[in-house]
Amino acid sequence: MKPAHEVTDAKSWRGARSPLDVARIREDFPILKRQVHGKPLVYLDNAATGQKPQVVIDAVNRYYATENSNIHRGIHFLSEIATADYEESRAKVKRFLNASDTGEIIFVRGTTEGINLVAQSYGRRFVKQGDEILISAMEHHSNIVPWQILCEQVGARLRVVPMNHDGELLIEEYERLLNDRTKLVSVAHVSNALGTVNPVKQLVEMAHRRKIPVLLDGAQAAPHMKVDVQELGCDFYAFSGHKLFGPTGIGILYGKSKHLEAMPPYQGGGDMISLVTFEKTHYNILPYKFEAGTPHIAGGVGLGAAVDYLSGIGLEAVTAYEKELLAYATEALCTVQGLRIIGTAKEKAAVLSFVLDGVHPHDIGTVLDQEGVAIRAGHHCAMPVMQRFGVPATARASFAFYNTKEEVDVLVRAVHKVLKVFR
Repeated sequence: MKPAHEVTDAKSWRGARSPLDVARIREDFPILKRQVHGKPLVYLDNAATGQKPQVVIDAVNRYYATENSNIHRGIHFLSEIATADYEESRAKVKRFLNASDTGEIIFVRGTTEGINLVAQSYGRRFVKQGDEILISAMEHHSNIVPWQILCEQVGARLRVVPMNHDGELLIEEYERLLNDRTKLVSVAHVSNALGTVNPVKQLVEMAHRRKIPVLLDGAQAAPHMKVDVQELGCDFYAFSGHKLFGPTGIGILYGKSKHLEAMPPYQGGGDMISLVTFEKTHYNILPYKFEAGTPHIAGGVGLGAAVDYLSGIGLEAVTAYEKELLAYATEALCTVQGLRIIGTAKEKAAVLSFVLDGVHPHDIGTVLDQEGVAIRAGHHCAMPVMQRFGVPATARASFAFYNTKEEVDVLVRAVHKVLKVFR
């Protein structure tokens, strides 16, 4: 089944033809046809998880229906087929990220596990007492807590790059915080709570001048923009399959071979070894050294299908369309009395966090749900961001390439209904 999409030149949203044939794309996503509370579903919670095209659903079903078997260890037909499909998915991700080698692509459960792997493997080996780890003020909890744990374990110190009231990192403060004690920088490519697109290439270059490695949390970037890890120069890059319109429970950690070779295994068990005796164990080659036990095989196959689908549409076209959708939604929501957008960086992905005077974000989300509009309300696993902006939570609408301006109009009408209910 071929995805239904058509790419044209991107233009400004005002009166312009969309760079994508969104109506045809929407036909690829069966869940978008359903109703919620008697209203057509308007799914605007893409920063939490993306919906799945039929080709991904079919790939997972096909694996379980026709080739279900354990991989790498079997010599029978089904095992060989399953192994080939799983490893082909790794090769697809390698091309998707423009990594140098498939050995640099580690299958994990998601961005969270990828960051924890680096913290507990690279961090435990190379970060010592008195050293510093540098993160930013806009990080998801998954890029805060693992480093706090590491710092407690080894006696290191966590430093935080501040941001301004638009939600942009203060680059001069970042440069000031980089020093001889800094052993790792870990920062979001795109903020899940604000939508800010950080100047990560510049951040990497600045850190590398001091020979400091950099991990990028790509959970919110990989589904929405072209990522070239060689161009960015980052040492590690992590993203989650479910945000990239693939299955849950599967993700990717990219790491430069020189780092991965020097890192000890994260977990022990089957498949991550080449020889085991009671006296000594010899570890497997990359990437298998970091992949203990039976993996999420169906998830890996499904992720490969999602990468194919998104690559077929084209990330450049996706980015252009989502930018015009963000511009349209920003202008429309700013007409709502008492609404304030949290996160107004010049460079943003298609995420709109907002608050309404006198209305808790949870109440906003509840009313919108009754109108069929799915958004996220809360702290978005970014409590320090909420503290920085002095709000308990925000309502967050996050867009994908299958969303439409008509759905934005439904969102705005639903927000107006919130005002009628609570004022």
